Amino acid sequence: MEQNEAVLGQGAVPESNSPADSANNHSNMEALLNQEGMALDFPQSGEIRTGVIASISPTQILVSVGAKSEGLISGRELEQIPEETRAALQVGQEVPVYVLAAEDANGTVVLSFTRAQEQQGWNEVEKMMEDTASCDANVEGFNKGGLIVPVHGLRGFVPASQISYSRRMLLTGDTPDQRYSKMIGEPITVRVIEVDRKRRRLILSERAASSETRQSIKERVIESLQEGQTYTGRVTSLADFGAFVNVNGADGLVHLSEISWDRVQHPSEVLEVGQEVQVKVINVDRDKKRIGLSIRALANDPWQKKVEKFKVGQLVQGVITRLTKFGAFARLEGDLEGLIHISEISEKRIEHPKEAIHEGDVVTLRIIRIDPDQRRIGLSMRKVDSGAYKDLDMKQIDLDGVSLDGISLGAADEPPAPEASGS
Repeated sequence: MEQNEAVLGQGAVPESNSPADSANNHSNMEALLNQEGMALDFPQSGEIRTGVIASISPTQILVSVGAKSEGLISGRELEQIPEETRAALQVGQEVPVYVLAAEDANGTVVLSFTRAQEQQGWNEVEKMMEDTASCDANVEGFNKGGLIVPVHGLRGFVPASQISYSRRMLLTGDTPDQRYSKMIGEPITVRVIEVDRKRRRLILSERAASSETRQSIKERVIESLQEGQTYTGRVTSLADFGAFVNVNGADGLVHLSEISWDRVQHPSEVLEVGQEVQVKVINVDRDKKRIGLSIRALANDPWQKKVEKFKVGQLVQGVITRLTKFGAFARLEGDLEGLIHISEISEKRIEHPKEAIHEGDVVTLRIIRIDPDQRRIGLSMRKVDSGAYKDLDMKQIDLDGVSLDGISLGAADEPPAPEASGS
């Protein structure tokens, strides 16, 4: 008995089958260990620990996680580790691990490497949002709504509305692939604007991370644009007076008159929002921050081609198309239209063209002016029989063989008939 008492006096715990006794014994043991600085830190499910790799094999990784405990990364958890990452792991290396189970059926601690990385990633992005911090990354992919960008091992989403002004203005195409595929691999700076760990939702913004505003971008672009230069732009909006085209992140105006050489009543006849077009810078007003663009300036003017066959002094036929107070418009061959000023309609003084001609009349006219810059042709009715053009008319007769583009000359101007030859 004395021997037993001596043993108990040294801290031995007597055997007992009572649950209360077991709890007391465990409490006494823990208190004794704490007192001696030897408390055991057993792994708990759901916590992240820093462990040391004890061994690596093709089927498992053994990790020491403290308290003389070792856990295993195996099966699916091992397969989820990226091949590159797994190849870089070495015995003795410290790694973060997530405790999936403190003890499985075999009494083994079950660990996950990828889960630890993920949880640490969520901690980092939550801190980023709290600190309103930005980070640099590269565009990894896209879906129909925006870009996929990895941040701290997590796949973050940048909605189209959160893409920076400068990048968004360069987007072209009708499908996500056409709009975003060229951006894969491009660097991007983002800020975390929403974190929902339970739903695994991470929303990023390039706009929030950028100090550039629409106005600052426009000012920068205006400084770099040169009049006469050609750029690729994208139609951003249409108005009755023209179309707005974004060039390098800033909108410029293509006036209705600069869209096409043909007559256009509204930009929607030839353009649509999102369309990629080539434009020429025709004016830059740096004070008013305005950019003037032209689409038609990059195309050959069909009017110039059509007017090549005509020259000043030539007689032509025309159809009267419109009457105005100041004159009449006549359509010539090739759909060219010229103006007969009221002073060129008749030798007599008239108050209105309708006193001498009517719409639909086919009349002989003389070209008295061709203005390539203004794309205008001046015509005259009263100068058709003018002696001032007699030499020109005779020359034209010689060239055309007694024919002047189908226009019959007056008897006074007809060339003499050729002499009859004897048989």
